[in-house]
Amino acid sequence: QVQLVESGGGWVQPGASLTLSCVVSGSIFNINALAWYRQAPGKPRELVAHLTSGQTASYGDSVKGRFTVSRDNEKNMMYLQMNSLRPEDTAVYYCNAVKVYAGELYEYWGQGIQVTVSF
Repeated sequence: QVQLVESGGGWVQPGASLTLSCVVSGSIFNINALAWYRQAPGKPRELVAHLTSGQTASYGDSVKGRFTVSRDNEKNMMYLQMNSLRPEDTAVYYCNAVKVYAGELYEYWGQGIQVTVSF
């Protein structure tokens, strides 16, 4: 099992920055990828940022150039630096981990954390 706990959410005004953190614990061996997803009210969950075990990052089109995902393997942490936040970034943000073990794929989710961008 892998446990994921997000922190750092809250309310900010448009144009501000915010950093989300995700603690990764448990059976973290063989985690192939970590990611951030978000879900706004009435919308499907969407990929925000993806980070492979080789530290290759990719981003959803709506956040490219504004968000940066990173990982600290020593601290078992993943981060999402969010700059130039917009009202449309308002959503619940989820930490995600994918692990392949014995030929099976396992996916884990954090409980989610609210980010609200408004005046």
